[in-house]
Amino acid sequence: MLAKVLSATTWGIEARMVEVEVDVGTGLPAFQIVGLPDAAVQESRERVRSAIKNSGFAFPAQRVTVNLAPAFLKKSGSDFDLAIALGILLATGQVKLAFSFLLSSFVFIGELSLSGEVKPVHGILPIAHFLSSQKDPHSLILSCGNAQEGALVEGVKVFAFRHLQEIVDFLTGKIGREPFSVDRDKLFTSFSGREDLAEVKGQRKAKRALEIAACGGHHLLFIGPPGSGKTMLAHRIPSLLPPLSLDEAIEVTKIHSVAGFLSEDQPLITERPFRAPHHTISDVALVGGGQWPRPGEISLAHHGVLFLDEVLEFRRNVLETLREPLEKGKVTVSRATAIVTYPAKFILVIACNPCPCGYWGDPQRSCTCSPRQILQYRGKLSGPLLDRIDLQVEVPRLEVAEMSAEKEEESSLEVRKRVEQVRMIQRERFCKDQITLNGEMRASHLRKFCHLVPEAKHLLDQSVEKLALSMRAYHHILKVSRTIADLEGEERIQVHHVAEAIQYRSLDRRWE
Repeated sequence: MLAKVLSATTWGIEARMVEVEVDVGTGLPAFQIVGLPDAAVQESRERVRSAIKNSGFAFPAQRVTVNLAPAFLKKSGSDFDLAIALGILLATGQVKLAFSFLLSSFVFIGELSLSGEVKPVHGILPIAHFLSSQKDPHSLILSCGNAQEGALVEGVKVFAFRHLQEIVDFLTGKIGREPFSVDRDKLFTSFSGREDLAEVKGQRKAKRALEIAACGGHHLLFIGPPGSGKTMLAHRIPSLLPPLSLDEAIEVTKIHSVAGFLSEDQPLITERPFRAPHHTISDVALVGGGQWPRPGEISLAHHGVLFLDEVLEFRRNVLETLREPLEKGKVTVSRATAIVTYPAKFILVIACNPCPCGYWGDPQRSCTCSPRQILQYRGKLSGPLLDRIDLQVEVPRLEVAEMSAEKEEESSLEVRKRVEQVRMIQRERFCKDQITLNGEMRASHLRKFCHLVPEAKHLLDQSVEKLALSMRAYHHILKVSRTIADLEGEERIQVHHVAEAIQYRSLDRRWE
């Protein structure tokens, strides 16, 4: 006898419907799964067999064939356990549905334990979002551990269960169950009080650069001797950023759901991500990939911050993989098994020492590195990658007077208010475009929104010629100038806006 049950799987951060066809026929006892399953799907045979027996049902002593359609789509994970088990029970006649015509409206997703318990799986939010966009309404049947995550999406009914037997009783009409609901507004907590900018003494120029980066979504580099405060400053940029909107939160949560970083207690990511991978990270872990592609650190930092401390300790091939994501705001991972695209709009903040010993150019301590060592050390950060960094700021050693000063520094809350105002200006400016921040502008946007007074244009042209800047650097100066003008509420970019933006290209003059 043949039975068909609907399930779904993730594809990147999107989802695809999967039809689970189960045929129980004559022949020697066997259990075979076809349809490009991976090892985890193949292992479901033993989980399903034990779950059915331990739930009070009989596993058929016949030939059982399971087809996961469409057959060209790679299937991975334990998501299909529940659908396969129900398909076998339906095909053997052990379960008689109360309303058989409703079966096509249910999508079953869940891993089964040997006892028949339904366990949570990864990627429920993308699946729920996909089902909400379909013309025909579908309801999700899944584990209680995934209930809050699935219910975040409007337009999809979510029914949560703890055991296979409960699901059978629900389908046969023996018990009723109301759709699970969640108050999404309650999931948004108030600002959690990350490290405050007021804790950093001095460093006015670096703090100003942090504010500009937070306002316009610009990439930022800090360079200076050890102990000057580079890492402290970088860790405080999340406290300057406005909270995620609901749409942004769902988009970020989809990525973390696919990566398996959500918990039952945290079904929605409500704070902007801050990712700080170690310098030993591989290129695959940074940009995403693997035999079965998964999102990397740059996608996990989507709508947030990616911080690379001691960036010159990273392998050069790892750093070079950042070029395309920095330009496009997404990354496409191509593997033999799949080609998937992950979003990667983040603020890149990197910090480094000027040389291996860290004291090149320091007025108080002499550098012990040879010119060759310095060149090799700096060579890990290539010119094309450096060209993509909007703000390049030197963070000098603090004087004793600054470190011991009792002067009260400006708090993150005060700066964040200005950041939110500037971002509101940008949202209104780009309301008809597919961007939200000045740092995302393309050439067409620069022509449309970056109007310079004649004196500012003359200064910019002269600077580009004298510093031998590339066209990309020219565009980045315009973007930063636009953000500085927005901070002052100016419609046209003035001379001092351009002058300040140019001084943030210090490494174009000294990184030689």
